Order: sequence, then C-alpha cells, then structure tokens
Amino acid sequence: MAASLQEVRDACLACRKCGLCETRQNVVFGVGAADAKILFVGEGPGEQEDKTGEPFVGRGGQLLDKYLAHIDLARGESIYIANIVKCRPPQNRDPREEEQAACAPWLREQIRLLQPRIIVCLGRIAAQFLIRPDFRVTREHGTFYQKNGVWLMGTYHPAALLRNPAQKGDALADFCALRDKIAELGLARADAGF
Repeated sequence: MAASLQEVRDACLACRKCGLCETRQNVVFGVGAADAKILFVGEGPGEQEDKTGEPFVGRGGQLLDKYLAHIDLARGESIYIANIVKCRPPQNRDPREEEQAACAPWLREQIRLLQPRIIVCLGRIAAQFLIRPDFRVTREHGTFYQKNGVWLMGTYHPAALLRNPAQKGDALADFCALRDKIAELGLARADAGF
C-alpha cells in the first residue's frame, strides 16, 4: 500500500488497466487538501479536465465552485475533488462498469489515505457506485447515509444542472444540508469558513 496521495498519484499516472488510457491526454487523479475531511466524487473527466489534468474545471466545475462558495468552502481548502474513473471516456459518455472496476482501486486508496468524514457523490453514477446500485438522484438527493463511519450524500452532477437548470435550487438545498452536516460533525474551523 502507498504511504501518500502523491505515491498513489504517481502510480495512477502510469495506469493502463482499461482502454480509456488509449485516448486520454491526461490522467485526472484528483486535487485538494491532503487532510481533507470532505471528499467530492464525480463520475469521470470531461474534455476540459482531460486537457488540464484537474477535475471539474469546465463549465460544470465553475458551477460547483459557486455552490462551494455559497457554503464557505473552496478548492484547496479542507476539501478534495476526485472522480471514479481517472481518464476521460470518449465523447464524455458514462464510464462503463469494467472501466469503473479498473479504476476503483485508485479511488479506494484516495479514500483510505484521506479518511474523509463526508463524501459527496456528484451525480447518479458516483452515487450508485459509492452509496447503492439503485440510488435515484431525483428522489434521494440531499439525503445522508452512513457507511463504515463515513457520511455519504448524493446530489446532482453540475453538468446535469447546466442541462436542466430547474434542478439548481434542489442542488443548492443539498449543499446547505452539507453545510449543516459539516457543522454537526464539528468540522468547521474557528476562523473564517470551514
């Protein structure tokens, strides 16, 4: 087992466990604080993420940043952002089960090393992967579940909100529920923000 996120990242950059490695520009491992207690997990990188090697930097990422700012969170401070698959699926299609299975050990190592108290699943695929295979975002968004001492919540994927703006209010309520859970767990810092 790797001793640090950097060692896991270095190994992940050389990964060739599935066909997604054939078309990637960059491995999108994840970004954030090494001591993050809040982990956001999406399904996989899109075009902009593949270009930059950083998760959630396109239009969906800009929306995510707005939601984070609304609850006094920011990239690089107290949170970590990752995806289930670390390479972009062609044409941003959903990652296939075998691709998710090939990448799962990387995410498991990220979770093991970070030891987050809260995991926020961004979108259906992440929620079905981490919470439960029959998870329905439209019905269960904003609801917290506990597994192995970690609180998990599913909410809408930012890219889905761009396609369906009517759900933005529900997503904002989910982020407010996240803020309340952070406070309940005593994860808020004494200084400004969390």
